[in-house]
Order: sequence, then structure tokens, then C-alpha cells
Amino acid sequence: MTITTNRQTAQQRMNDLGKDRRPFIFLIDFEMQQPVVLPLDTIDPEQLQFAIHNYRNDQGRPSATDFHFERHPVSIARYAAAFEQVQKALHDGNTYLLNLAFPTAIDTNLSLHDIFLLSQASYRIWLKGQFTCFSPEPFVRISRGGRIASFPMKGTIDATLPGAEQQLLSNDKERAEHATIVDLIRNDLSMVAKKVRVKRYRYVEAITTHTGSLLQTSTEIEGQLPASFHQHLGDLFFKLLPAGSISGAPKQKTVEIIRSAEGQDRGYYTGVCGIYDGQTVDSGVMIRFVEATPDGLVFKSGGGITARSRMEAEYGELLQKAYLPFATAAAPLL
Repeated sequence: MTITTNRQTAQQRMNDLGKDRRPFIFLIDFEMQQPVVLPLDTIDPEQLQFAIHNYRNDQGRPSATDFHFERHPVSIARYAAAFEQVQKALHDGNTYLLNLAFPTAIDTNLSLHDIFLLSQASYRIWLKGQFTCFSPEPFVRISRGGRIASFPMKGTIDATLPGAEQQLLSNDKERAEHATIVDLIRNDLSMVAKKVRVKRYRYVEAITTHTGSLLQTSTEIEGQLPASFHQHLGDLFFKLLPAGSISGAPKQKTVEIIRSAEGQDRGYYTGVCGIYDGQTVDSGVMIRFVEATPDGLVFKSGGGITARSRMEAEYGELLQKAYLPFATAAAPLL
């Protein structure tokens, strides 16, 4: 079953469904070349399953609860070459912050659907034969009164380290990276909303993984949409994309550098997914992402690079983010 479309059609479909107040789901890839927009009452759960906060059609049981999970990352030499390319762009002033990502080959006895069913995250998506996503990061939420809010998530640390929270909050590189993204998202929201302001700045959240916990910092930024936002949902979302937290600043030039440094399309990884329920919107950034390829499963992950970044630390963060967010009852096999 073909469910993808093109950008122009998807944008108009979101506008039309919003105008009719008809609930729908949307998945928009990073390149915005193969978006999916489907009314909720037309979704075939054999092809697409989702769990986005209170909205879900997930069904079935995993075929395995005990599992093994081994990572085979991109070589440090390949990562270092891309990192140096990004550093040159930073020092040349062509970008101030860039999110650099690579796929990590994984060996596991779990299927994409198993991972989807077992994972714990606010935004879970399974697209048959293609990918599963279990993201903790919101993109934008729109309330009944037209309040729009974004929650950029930047800065990660192992929660078991001594004084982990203070280490994260006091790290100069992480602090500068977070401030840059907050400024970018404020500017993005200002393109579609009025009265844009930072409501909560750099608060800490815990993320559960199959090997332990991580701490991440987020900021809440809000604004006010016009009352007519329902009939312009497609226009609004495509104006905001790609998400600033997983591209960088300035956005257009940084995306060009990303494509050159990474050397491949991201596809749905770091795109956005969301639900419109006829009144409100809840959407997330598709990070924490496992994809099926002809050579097996890969876990796509990355992190923000600034002029202060150290290559070894960024390579380690890329691997740290390749995890499965399972309950401890689903323990890995030894």
C-alpha cells in the first residue's frame, strides 16, 4: 500500500483536513520529499501503528521480551572526517551550530515491531518494513486556544555520573548550544505566531534506556496563533520545518552542510510526526530511530556540533544515544 505523497499535496491535505476539523496523522521526512498525511479513520494498523500520548492504535505482542542488542558504529575515522568538515564550516562562519548524525548498524533478535511495542516514549511510530521511532522530544503542540509551544531538547549526559545534573547545566559547550537553538526556535515560531516568549528555560528531564538513565535539558517556548490556524496547518508546519533542534543555525545553510558532511539523505529520521484531533495538535521530532536497510537494521543518532566541540566526546554521544527505551523487565541477554 502506498501512503506517501509529495510536499505540495501533503501541505494542501493538512490544510483541507484542518479546515474540516477531521482528525489525521502526519509523518514528514527531513527532506520533505515523502510525507504521509492520513485521516485517522483510514489507517490500516497492519501498515502503520502509533502511540502519541493519548492517541494510539498500537496492537499485538512482541515476539521476544528477552533480547540482545549490539552496536557496530560508523568508524571513528569516517566520523572524524565529517566532524572536521563541520568544524571548517563553523570557523568559516557558515554555521554556528550543526546537528551531525550517522547510522549505527545493530545486531538484535528484535523486529521493528517488537521494538515499537516494547519501547517507552512520548512519540512512537512503526511503519511496516521501514522504521520504528520512539522519541522523547516534542516538536510543537497547539492547544484549543491557538497557543503554540515548542520544546527544543539539547544537552545530554549519563545520569549515573557524579553530579550529573550540575555537570550538564554548567557545561559551557552545552550551554552555548542550547542558547543557540532556543534563539532559532523563537525566530521560527515568530514566523507563524505572535507574542512569542520563553516560558521555561533549560530544565532537566530524565530519559530511560535499556542500559540506564540519561539527563537532557529542554526549554519551553510559546506563542499565539491566529484563530484561523486550523485551515493553515500544512502551511504552518512546512514553514517551520526542518526542526531547528536537529538541523542547526542558520537553518538553510546548515542543512546544506549537513547533506554534504553526512553524505546521504536522512529520510524520516529527524523528520516530525504528529496527530491533529480536530482541535489540537501534538507533534514530535523523530529522533531515537531504527530503520530497516538491505544490510539489516541501523540505529540513527547524532548530536549538536559547535566550535567548542571535541570530536571524541561527540562520537561518544552518538553511540550513547543508540539505546532501546525499555523497562528493566525486558533485560538484555548476557
